[in-house]
Amino acid sequence: MKQTIRALGLRKRYGDVAAVDDVSFEVAEGEFFGILGPNGAGKTTTLEIIEGLREADGGEVSVLGLPPWPRNPALLPRIGVQLQASSFFERLTAREQLRTFASLYGVPARRADAMLEDVGLADKAGVQVEKLSGGQAQRLSIACALVHDPELVFLDEPTAALDPQARRNLWDVLRRVNTEGRTIVLTTHYMDEAEALCDRVAIMDAGRVLELGPPASLVRGLDAPTRVGVATGTLPLGEARALPGADDATDDGVSLVISTRDPSAVVAAMAARNALDGVRIQGATLEDVFLGLTGREYRA
Repeated sequence: MKQTIRALGLRKRYGDVAAVDDVSFEVAEGEFFGILGPNGAGKTTTLEIIEGLREADGGEVSVLGLPPWPRNPALLPRIGVQLQASSFFERLTAREQLRTFASLYGVPARRADAMLEDVGLADKAGVQVEKLSGGQAQRLSIACALVHDPELVFLDEPTAALDPQARRNLWDVLRRVNTEGRTIVLTTHYMDEAEALCDRVAIMDAGRVLELGPPASLVRGLDAPTRVGVATGTLPLGEARALPGADDATDDGVSLVISTRDPSAVVAAMAARNALDGVRIQGATLEDVFLGLTGREYRA
């Protein structure tokens, strides 16, 4: 497939800190590609180098067949960028805001108005941006990144601080954008978001790519137990640990969770004890892969 992004051996240092340390990957045309990692992993710096917002100390990068640095005017109409922190012109309505962005690219006002409809903000067209909710402001930010119909879209944590409903609504917008043929590169802290949206993900930490591939493939490659959960009190903890096939069991006072690599044996044993009310069975997830690679310690 045609490659939209090629990054080879990217490096960026700030003093003694290697923010990006030999990062390489490719993104295919039409792909939804995710970059995951804890705080300070180098996700945003990597994205800014590819976008042409920051100069790399080393390595090579091409975007749509062109070098993004020095700042390449030929790329600007072909890419859309939604940054971590959205900034709007003060006191403009959503319609005025989007029309202003459209005018920078010579896009007619009718296209801007249609984009408001596309992101579900037609009924907020006359509302000042300061009065939009967090989810509405994020959708407007994405509309600003899409109004000139770019081939490639960069989204840096677009659903950060949104409530679950707003996140899901935004997912629908992003899926539609991708199915229309645009390539999307996304950074996110949310593993469920990456699993739901991304064709492939790169998991980064300490400036390096630790794993890269489709989420389902990364999960299948993880040697992690299945978790069988029921409400606390359904079985005594000691009895749960002694069930055929059980590797371990924990009880936090709300749920009893049994870890096993033979879930059928555990479930059969629980059924024999009439202990399956409200049972939940969960295999490994992308979060397990992420934590296995990056650890569980707190990141500031």
